[in-house]
Amino acid sequence: MILVTGASGLVGSHILLDLLKSGLQVKAIKRKNSDLSQLHAIFKAYVSKPEELLNNICWIDADVLDLHDLNAAFENVDQVFHCAAMVSYNPADKEKILEANIDGTANIVNLSLQYKIKKLCYISSIASLGISENDELITEETYWEPNNSSSTYSVSKFYAEMEVWRGIAEGLNAIIVNPSIILGYGNTSSTSIFRLIQHGFSYYTKGITGFVDVKDVSQLSIKLMNSDISGERFILSSENISWQEIFNLIADNFKVKRPNKYANSFLSGLAWRLEAVKSFFSRKSPSITRETARSAHKILLYSNAKIATKFDYKFKPVKSSIEEICEKLKER
Repeated sequence: MILVTGASGLVGSHILLDLLKSGLQVKAIKRKNSDLSQLHAIFKAYVSKPEELLNNICWIDADVLDLHDLNAAFENVDQVFHCAAMVSYNPADKEKILEANIDGTANIVNLSLQYKIKKLCYISSIASLGISENDELITEETYWEPNNSSSTYSVSKFYAEMEVWRGIAEGLNAIIVNPSIILGYGNTSSTSIFRLIQHGFSYYTKGITGFVDVKDVSQLSIKLMNSDISGERFILSSENISWQEIFNLIADNFKVKRPNKYANSFLSGLAWRLEAVKSFFSRKSPSITRETARSAHKILLYSNAKIATKFDYKFKPVKSSIEEICEKLKER
C-alpha cells in the first residue's frame, strides 16, 4: 500500500494518477471539505474513464499537523510520497507556512520511522537550494544560506528537508526531489499566468530560472522510489529559460501579442507595493509580493545532470509543456 499526502495538489494528483494507472493500491490524504475539482480535472484530461481510477482511491481525511488522524493513514503502508505543502509568498502567511511545511514534515518522518515505512519520497523545491555566484549552475551540493531576501517558503522547505535528513540519520530509507518551477495542466497558479497573457498582459522581466513538466516530476519520483537509491536528493528541472521567453511561448500558442514592455526593478517594486496596499484594504492575498517581484529578475541556473545521468532520462521540453497546457485551456 502506498500513501500520498497532498493528493489534491498538482504533483500529488499526478503521482496518484500514475500509481493508479499501474494498478497499485493507494491511500490519499486530504483535508476535510477539500476541493477535489483540480484532481478530477487532471484525471479527466489524461484517462478515458477517470471514475474507475478515482473509485480505487482510499481517501483519508487528515491534516499533516494532526498526529491522531495521521496514525490511521499510516496503517499497512509500505511507501510514502509526501507532497503536502503550503505554498505562499504572502508575508501574512509566515507562521502558517513554517508550521505546515516544517512541523508537518516532521510528523510524516516520525510516523514513517514508527511504522517502519520501507521508503519515503519528499517533494521539496529548488527554493531550498543555495544560490551560486557568477551565474554558475546550481547543483544538489549548492548549500542554502539564509539572508534578508530569503522567502519564508524557502526557509520552510530547507528546514523541512532537515527533518528528512534527520529521519535518514535515524534509519529511514528516503529520497528528496527538488523540482524547479512546475508546469502542468491543473496548476491554478501557473494557469492564472497563462490566462493573464491570453488576455493581453503586456509586461515581462528578464529573469531566468528552471522549469519542469509535472509529469516528469511524477515519473522520476516513482522511479526513485522503485530504485535502491536512498539518502540523496535530486534536482528535477528540464531547462533554464527566461520569463520573457516563457511569456512569448504562451502568447504565441494563444495567438495573441507578445508582452513588449520591460518591467524593470523600479516598476516591479512599485507593483508589489501597490498590491500590498490593495491587499490590506481588500483582505485578499496579493497577486504580487516583494519576494515574487525580486525572483522575477534573478538569474538562477539549475543542473539536472545528476538525475538525467542516473536514469538516462530525457525531460519533456518546456515548449512542449506550454503547448499542451495551452491546448487544454483552449478546450475548457
